[in-house]
Amino acid sequence: MRRRLGSVRARATLAATLVVAIALVAAGAAVLISLRANLIDTAEAQADSEARTVARDLAYGVPYAELDLPDADDNPVQVVNRQGRIVASDEDVESLSVVPSGSERTGGSTPVGDDDADDDADDADDAGQSADPPDAGEVSDDVRHAQGTATVDGETDDYQFAALEVTTDQGATLTVYAGASLSAEQGAVGTALTAMLIGLPLLLVTVGGATYVVTRRALRPVEGIRAEMAAITASEDLSRRVPEPDTHDEIARLAETTNETLAALETSVERQRRFVADASHELRSPIASLRTQLEVGSAHPELLDIEGAVEDTVRLQRLAADLLLLARLDAGERPQDARFDLADLVREEADGRTGVYLDGVRSVEVAGSRSQLTRVLANLLDNGQRHARERIDVALRTEGPWAVLEVADDGSGVPPEERDRVFERFVRLDESRSRDDGGAGLGLAIARDVATRHGGTLTVREAPGGGALFELRVPSTK
Repeated sequence: MRRRLGSVRARATLAATLVVAIALVAAGAAVLISLRANLIDTAEAQADSEARTVARDLAYGVPYAELDLPDADDNPVQVVNRQGRIVASDEDVESLSVVPSGSERTGGSTPVGDDDADDDADDADDAGQSADPPDAGEVSDDVRHAQGTATVDGETDDYQFAALEVTTDQGATLTVYAGASLSAEQGAVGTALTAMLIGLPLLLVTVGGATYVVTRRALRPVEGIRAEMAAITASEDLSRRVPEPDTHDEIARLAETTNETLAALETSVERQRRFVADASHELRSPIASLRTQLEVGSAHPELLDIEGAVEDTVRLQRLAADLLLLARLDAGERPQDARFDLADLVREEADGRTGVYLDGVRSVEVAGSRSQLTRVLANLLDNGQRHARERIDVALRTEGPWAVLEVADDGSGVPPEERDRVFERFVRLDESRSRDDGGAGLGLAIARDVATRHGGTLTVREAPGGGALFELRVPSTK
């Protein structure tokens, strides 16, 4: 159960259902409140109209017995005097009970009509003999509304009442209570509530089911990607690719990015395998040579080639240092943030080398690893000395935010189709030369990796003298 609820489909379905449920409940409540308010307003208007009709008749002196009262079932009306005695009412109206609203609300209901009122005062009011009567024939503008109940023909129902005071032409002050039935309001609200209670669960089930089906179809490619990735992990076959759906959406882009990642990973793994194989091959020769010399020297000390053994040991040491530096670069080692003058480094590295000429070496401050940039320059000069006929020209200048170092030789140069391959590891374009003279083919690869780690570039093109010109660009600190 927990696993099912943990799926994207289940969470999306639950979230969509909850959101729709909250929205529907809020909308339903608003509809019910609005419907009830509108119906009550309609009942108030109807009660107000009936009360004013009776009040106008009283103001014009229509006798109580001749009042045109509406149907008691829908609009019960009673007229009471100041003392609360009923002076006019439909014979079917047995009692009225009005609950005051607003600021006039009291602790209970107010019965209309009090048979215990003072009879003498009633007679005075009925005869129009008020001690200090107000203006005769006047209907008050103040209408009070309240809800209550009325018993008509033995049935008690809820009504909306309007209470209106009127002064007759004889000076008697009366209150007209007119009601409008709330049965329509109660019926409409009840019907709407019943419809919502029935429709809401059905709608939520529909929304939940539709969301689950749509989400399942939308996530089906994701399951295919997951299954293929699991198969790739189990088989360790990085040449496989996940299926890419033809939907041009986020899932399609996810599959495309996953395949790009697999391709990059396959390239990286293949590069590492090739690197290990090449490194093993490069190490095998000096180790075998050194072992042979030591075995011969052990059996025949007079034949021990000390110089050859030392050369093989130095070669092993350099190769191990190159491999260690490449491993650190592949691991993402960041260069130190030291600041130094690149021109001083160029002069120090060029000093003592034959055939190396400094042409316009200007002071340029850069930031990074001094030892790594020294290694770059040394590798470029070593490469130039292996291929130059007579001279190597070194220039250093600034171009905008860049420090530009150029190392040009007058050798045979690098063919255009080989200018990217020359920076690959263990690549030697001149296969005819010996390993002892040509090196392991790691110098230029190390130089480019170091340049990249310093935020720069290393490229090769044809030199003005026809040889190879290597250009190193790294950010300057100016």
